[in-house]
Amino acid sequence: MSGMGSTLQLNNPTVVAAFQSALIHQGIIALLIFFLLAMLWVSVREWVPGSRTSFRPAAGDLAAEPRARQILRIGFGVLWILDGLLQAQPAMPLGLASNVTQPSADGSPGWVRGLVDFAAKGWTYHPVSAAAAAVWIQIGIGIWLLTAARGPWSRLGGLASVGWGLVVWIFGEAFGGIFAPGLSWLFGAPGAALLYAVAGGLVALPDRAWVGQRLGRAVLAVTGLFLAGMALLQAWPGRGFWQGSVGRQPGVLAGMVQGMAQTSQPGFLSSWVQAFGTFAAAHGFAVNLVVVVVLAATGLALASGQRAVLRPAVGLLLVLCAVVWVLVQDLGVFGGLGTDPNSMVPLALVVAGGYLAFAYAPAPAAVAAAPAAPGDPVTPPARGWRDRIRPRRLATVIGNASPRTLGAIGALGVAIIGVIPLAAASASASASPILAQALDGSSAPLNFRAPAFTLTNQHGRAVSLASLRGKVVLLTFLDPVCTSDCPLIAQEFRQADQLLAGQSRQVELVAVVTNPLYTQPAYTQAFDRQEHMDTLPNWQYLTGSAAQLKKVWRQYGIAAQVLPAGGMIGHSDIAYVIDRSGRTRTELNFDPGPGTASTQASFAGELSSAARQNLGSS
Repeated sequence: MSGMGSTLQLNNPTVVAAFQSALIHQGIIALLIFFLLAMLWVSVREWVPGSRTSFRPAAGDLAAEPRARQILRIGFGVLWILDGLLQAQPAMPLGLASNVTQPSADGSPGWVRGLVDFAAKGWTYHPVSAAAAAVWIQIGIGIWLLTAARGPWSRLGGLASVGWGLVVWIFGEAFGGIFAPGLSWLFGAPGAALLYAVAGGLVALPDRAWVGQRLGRAVLAVTGLFLAGMALLQAWPGRGFWQGSVGRQPGVLAGMVQGMAQTSQPGFLSSWVQAFGTFAAAHGFAVNLVVVVVLAATGLALASGQRAVLRPAVGLLLVLCAVVWVLVQDLGVFGGLGTDPNSMVPLALVVAGGYLAFAYAPAPAAVAAAPAAPGDPVTPPARGWRDRIRPRRLATVIGNASPRTLGAIGALGVAIIGVIPLAAASASASASPILAQALDGSSAPLNFRAPAFTLTNQHGRAVSLASLRGKVVLLTFLDPVCTSDCPLIAQEFRQADQLLAGQSRQVELVAVVTNPLYTQPAYTQAFDRQEHMDTLPNWQYLTGSAAQLKKVWRQYGIAAQVLPAGGMIGHSDIAYVIDRSGRTRTELNFDPGPGTASTQASFAGELSSAARQNLGSS
């Protein structure tokens, strides 16, 4: 069969081109959002008298942002933008689910794998939409955090970070692997995305939470207990971390490091990682001892809350994070499928933020609202929703907004550019046609009278093409004893019938036998039972004499030949769409390729879409 051995490469040019096109078009929309917001703001401030003076900033917005909150907001804003740019790598649409998210759930309980598989299904069914959505959601959240320094919009940006961080942590990182064997702080526990969510939660806290040392002490204490727990896991006998090598094979840590060294990356970095992997294989006990001691010591110091030991503990932990980030986690961004810089950078930011919140906490002092300047008009509070939406009041609010607020609103719009298509893709039952096009190219539009034929269906009744006039015909050619492509194509026709729903009564699904050795109706009946096609009232599997079949094959350009060893037949995988009047409108190359659930659904979607187009145009 022509489809045997076909694969869908990660950098398939059709998918990559569609992905890049989607990013360009959505990027233009993102720029347009900011442009329109800026034009609206400037216009209102110029044309509406008093729009710049009717409202004054709230008291909380006048206070300086605590440096701890600032480092978390800016640091994670930059990380979200970096992650969004990483999501724009060409291999992401076809590679993320199969090469990153699903492997992350290996060894986890069944319910965890079920959640990850659910998300992976949505991604693999709509790779371009999902990959582009991830880009804009993360870039939008990053811009939001960077632009909105204080006030409600800033706190909302923190909540957005919490929400998307938890989505990624659960469905993309399989809960950071905390339910899988081999859990280790060195390998990314508890998951980078969880740290994004934690930082977002801290940014979302009200201003009063940052007054005094209580918040910083709590962040450091929780981090310390976590690190102490990770030290215990790292030291636990039997988990393989004390052995640099087992026999002639590298141990757990050395194997992980040496595997990372094979990732496509700059040569100097690869040599560093490879050298450390060799060192870890030779001195595994010493390496693990250093990690356990530093984790335990810094964890206990952070949990103690004693100012005298906090600064050296934080400094030592940050150094260890940097070393592990480079030599073990290999920066996490290379190889074409790196989605983030892994866990060490976000952990370092959280620890630094916690320390600053403890050591440099703002003094508990009330911030008085700035008095209005003499002559400034003051707009009374809104009374009811009707008063809030009065054009004059809306214009005043827009004109009084700061550039940072406008930036946050624009960032929300950018994130929505990703959220809407992602939600639409998740709600769709069929896969994107881009998968079928990536395997077999786009459909070829045709317009000629379909060659007539009269054959016998699986029930022994004569069926002619003329007898099907008035319905759209989806025509293909199948071998009833085939065990590779033909069953897949049959299931794609079956799924297409399901997608057509009520319209399926106006569509005939027709297959013609392409095996001159097995032409009896008994073989078509057995094929139908095997593939459950016998339950479809509009399914016709046609056969006839060898001479009749060869004539039909010749008329429709089907090449069929007996393969060596006999039995199976090599033939063209083609489907035709014939309209109600009997004219051939579309030719689809129907090589099912790898035959995954997503590719089957993609071909089915392409078929059902072609049928609907001809139903609508008839």
